[in-house]
Amino acid sequence: MKRLLFLILITANFAVNAQNTLTVNVLDNANRQPIVGAAVQIEGSTLGDASNTEGSVVLQNVPNGKQTVVVSFVGYVTRRVEVTLPTYAPLPILLAAEQAELETAVVTSTRTNSRIEDVATKIEVLGADDVEEENSIKPSNIGSLLGDLSIIHIQQNSAVSGASSVRMQGLDGKYTQILRDGLPLYEGFSGSFGVLQIPPLDLKQIEILKGSNSTLFGGGAIGGLINLISKEPTDSAETSLTLNRSTLKETNLNGYYAKRFGKIGLTMFAGGTLQDAVDVNGDGFSDVPEVQNLTLHPRLFYYFDPQTTLKIGLNSLFENRLGGDMSVINYKPNGVHQFYEKNKSTRQSIDFQFTTDIGKNHLAAKSVVGRFDRAVEQSGFLFQGRQNSAFGEVSDYIKSGKHDVVFGANFVSDGFEKRASDSSAVGNFENQTVGIFLQDGWQITAKWLIETGVRADFLTRNADKLATTTAAFILPRIAILFKALPNLTFRISGGTGYKVPTLFTQEALSGSFKNLRPLSISVESERSTSVNGDINFHTLIADVVGLSINQAFYFTDISKPVVLQNDALVNAVYSVRSLGTDTYIRLKINELQLYLGYNHTNSDGDGKPVLFAPRDKFSSTLAYEIEGAWRLGIENSWVGNQYIADGQKAGNYWFWAAMVERKLGANASIVVNCENIFDERQSRREPLFDGSIAQPIFRNLYMPIDGRVVNVALRVKL
Repeated sequence: MKRLLFLILITANFAVNAQNTLTVNVLDNANRQPIVGAAVQIEGSTLGDASNTEGSVVLQNVPNGKQTVVVSFVGYVTRRVEVTLPTYAPLPILLAAEQAELETAVVTSTRTNSRIEDVATKIEVLGADDVEEENSIKPSNIGSLLGDLSIIHIQQNSAVSGASSVRMQGLDGKYTQILRDGLPLYEGFSGSFGVLQIPPLDLKQIEILKGSNSTLFGGGAIGGLINLISKEPTDSAETSLTLNRSTLKETNLNGYYAKRFGKIGLTMFAGGTLQDAVDVNGDGFSDVPEVQNLTLHPRLFYYFDPQTTLKIGLNSLFENRLGGDMSVINYKPNGVHQFYEKNKSTRQSIDFQFTTDIGKNHLAAKSVVGRFDRAVEQSGFLFQGRQNSAFGEVSDYIKSGKHDVVFGANFVSDGFEKRASDSSAVGNFENQTVGIFLQDGWQITAKWLIETGVRADFLTRNADKLATTTAAFILPRIAILFKALPNLTFRISGGTGYKVPTLFTQEALSGSFKNLRPLSISVESERSTSVNGDINFHTLIADVVGLSINQAFYFTDISKPVVLQNDALVNAVYSVRSLGTDTYIRLKINELQLYLGYNHTNSDGDGKPVLFAPRDKFSSTLAYEIEGAWRLGIENSWVGNQYIADGQKAGNYWFWAAMVERKLGANASIVVNCENIFDERQSRREPLFDGSIAQPIFRNLYMPIDGRVVNVALRVKL
């Protein structure tokens, strides 16, 4: 009996020793942040669980010997890791985002390089695949890519020059701020052609911040902010060429090269566009202007050590645009055929960014100095001037315990100087702003994050060096993130902003400045208050279907809006208000991806709808890829309930597009794309101008005018 009892004890002891406790820590390989809700499984067994708020899973009773741990999470590549038990150290497993999401996992606009799910600000990211696809569809600019989103509306302001503006949340384009790597380059005098002069080939991703983001970026981002993030060099050389030709007689040739050589890195973009003027509707006037464009964007990187980097970039643009009477464009003017508009613009800017890590401090300094020259000649009238701009900022990011703190100061200078040959009545002006800011993200618990911030700006305005005025703005902001479940989050934020008066509004641009009067120093800055919220849910169904749903809400109130009255810009006595919702659904089933978006916005001022701001927009994109062989896509949008005059609605319309890409081996592909398949254009509904051919009065645009367009692009990676 004693021997039997002894044998049982020995057997039990071996059995106990054969069962182990295994701790697995699941982290994002890009930023080493824990991944909450990842599925962790011992292959071939029923042992498994989901990672907690710290990214950890504790598995009990795991047998001795070699085991395979399988970790999966929606949007990430599933990993299988072998481990030999017993082991007493936690097992770290780093997950990489899927290729389609690789460039969107971490956002830079927050200054904390956080995963998009972990920031209190609502951000939408167009990643590397989106940008690369746009390079095949519209190599010259990113306008159509932004317009694919339901919350963004690209409005063409001129049939003659093609000038456009980016509208968000039902507000005028001047309330949308566009940055390049966090630097302001496309505002003021240069803003009307901004999105038309930004090729996508050397972009890494596009980050879209919705609503006011005054703390880090200043008061001008009232409707939203678009930050264009450039590519950076890697140890492997990247060389890309894109050649494109369209049925609208547009030819594009873009090239990009990047390589890191030890401590030195280099990226180089060079691109050119040749566009012939085209009269789509046969009324004798160009619907697409003649364009010659050359863009250069070299950047030099110096890596002092793994913690310290210096980046220096040069942005050069040379562009000529000519539109109007086709007889004039074809060098056959006469007494009747004489109307034309010629735009000549050049942009030169140099920027630098310096970052270093010292202890817990991530220090950054960045600056850009730029000059934009533009001459607008319209049948004898000449508007010609130069915009000089400068920006500098120093900041520090400190991660201390449960706090992410960003603070710093910046300086902004923006001035306009008329040329002696200018025929307009407008005058010179200069604005200078000094700002300080502080933002604290407090991770109260694993589920609650509160982000508070405040900015103080001190503005000095000068008009013709004769009159000067000063103003101070205190801009508080608060944002709250609540992770109710690992895959269900709630956000709400509120803040204030302001917009410095400028001559270069959409209304002024539409008239080519011909009758515009000088901007009075008495015109006050517009002030805004906004609230944004959203609910985000994502899940993985049957380990195959990835589903993401986001429902956003927003409200903005702008007091003392600057409007055009009797050819002068003045402060209105009413407020402009925008109230709306934005819904999008992303679905991924293996190689099939579907995006659905719907935006509804009521924006009004003085009890009247804001003009050319669609109240309803539906967008969808469907893409399917056969790896290494084909990529197919179709997209559409419906634009409805748009007002073009007091009480007058524009007709609703659909816009459809489709593309086919054929891979030619590993390093080349050919793309055939068709935009506006059903040839929806405004000229099929009404004439685009009134008056005579010699003195046309062009109507405002509310829908496409360039008709159906087919393009063929060849992409080569060397």
